[in-house]
Amino acid sequence: MRASLPVVAALLWQMAGVSSNDPAVEPQHMRYERGLRVPGSASGQACAVLDAAVFAHAATESLNDLRLSAHGPGSGFVETPFTLTESGTQLAEDEPAGVRNLGPGPGKGDVVFDLVMPRRPYTAVVLDLAAKDFLASAHVSGSDGHGGKATDLGSFVLFDLSAQHLSRSTTLPLQESTFPELHIALHLASAPGVPGSAAQNLGPSIVRGGTAPPSREAQTLYTTVAQTAAFTRRGNAIVASIHIPAHVPVERVSFTLDPRFSGNFLRSVKITATPDGMRDDAAVETVSGEISHVKFAGSSGVAVDQSRLSVDAVLGANLRTGAAIQVVVEDGDGAPLPITLMRLEMRQRKICFDASPQAEPYLLMYGDPALRAPLYDGSRPFATSENAVAASLDAEEKNPGYIPRRDVRPYAERHPELLWVGLLSVVGGLGSMALRGTKRRGRQR
Repeated sequence: MRASLPVVAALLWQMAGVSSNDPAVEPQHMRYERGLRVPGSASGQACAVLDAAVFAHAATESLNDLRLSAHGPGSGFVETPFTLTESGTQLAEDEPAGVRNLGPGPGKGDVVFDLVMPRRPYTAVVLDLAAKDFLASAHVSGSDGHGGKATDLGSFVLFDLSAQHLSRSTTLPLQESTFPELHIALHLASAPGVPGSAAQNLGPSIVRGGTAPPSREAQTLYTTVAQTAAFTRRGNAIVASIHIPAHVPVERVSFTLDPRFSGNFLRSVKITATPDGMRDDAAVETVSGEISHVKFAGSSGVAVDQSRLSVDAVLGANLRTGAAIQVVVEDGDGAPLPITLMRLEMRQRKICFDASPQAEPYLLMYGDPALRAPLYDGSRPFATSENAVAASLDAEEKNPGYIPRRDVRPYAERHPELLWVGLLSVVGGLGSMALRGTKRRGRQR
C-alpha cells in the first residue's frame, strides 16, 4: 500500500493532462454553413454583418469556431483569414472639460464661458448645470485657445422639465471636433409653467463643468437580434416577453411608437433576463432606464424636439444558456403609450476579409465545439478599412455532410468525476496509513 499510493496519484495526474494539439479544421464536423457573397467582381477588403443566428449556433459565445472558406461545397476547403469587428466607441470613459472665463452675457439670462477640451476627437459635450425647470439655447464655437479665429459649431437646445414630469437634456451634440477650446454662450429662461421669477436663479453659478463622452450614440450601429409586436397590460404597465438563445448578446432595447402619436412623455423601463432552468432569483439580471419624448416651443422662442426611445441594456453577452427577457414600460398615471414594436439589439458585428473575384463563392461554417480561435500569419496583420465592400450572408443551412467529431480528449477530461474519486481515495488511503502509524507509535511508547 505504501508503494502503490504514490504511483496511483501520479497516474491520476497524468490522466488529467490535456493534449496540446489543436484539432484540425474539417468541414464535415461543422454543423452549419452559409454562403457569403461579394457583389460583382469586387476585390479588396469586404465585410458582412453577422446576425443572431451565427451567435446562436456557434459553439461558443466568442465565435471561436467560425471559419471562412474561399470555395464552396464540393471544391475543397481553402481557409481564408478574417477578422471580427464590433461597432462601438474608441474610448471607454468620459473625460472632464474644464471651465474658464465664466461670467454673465450681454442680456438678461445670458451666461458665457469657455471649456478646455480633452486632447482627442469628441462628438458631444455634456454640461453640468446646477438648475432645474429651464429652457436654454447654447451657441457653440471652437478655437485653438490662443486667440485664433473661431469656428461656428452651431446652436443647440438644452432643457430641464422636471416640474412637468418630463426629461432633461444638457448635451451638445457636435460634429466630430478636435478644438482645444470651446466658447459657449447660453441664453437661459424659465421652463413653461414655471414662475418667471425662477429665471433670476439662472445665472453663471449654475455652470459647474462639462464632460466629453466617448462617442455620440448615433455613431454606434446596432443589429436586431429579436423583436416582438405582442404586448400585454399588467396594471399600469405594458409588458413584452421574448426568448433569446444561448450566446446571443443583447446590448440595447429599442421601441417604435405609432407614428400618429405626438404626445410628450417620460416612462420608466425595466428589463429582466432569467437564464433557462434558473430558479434562483439571484440569477436574474435586471437593468432599468427611461424613454421619453419632448416637443414644444417655449415663450422665449426656444423650440424643443427630442426623442429617446432606447435603453442601454447589456444582457446575456456571456450567457451559456438561453434566457427569457421581459421588458416592462411603466405608464404610471399617464395614458398608455402606443408601442408597436420592441427590439432587442446588439452592437453591429462584422466579419471582414480580403476578397478576390477568383475565389467566389465563399462559405462561412461554424458549429464545431472542438475548435479554438484561429491564429493567422502574424507577419501580415489584418487592418479593417472604412471603404470595405459590403458583402452579404445567405440564409443559414445545416451542413448536409455533417459528421459529429469523435471525442479525442483524454479519458479523465471526458470523465472528470473519476479523477476526483481517485484523488479522494488516495487522500483517504494516506490518512488511514497515517492514523495506523500514530496508533503503532503510541503502543510502542
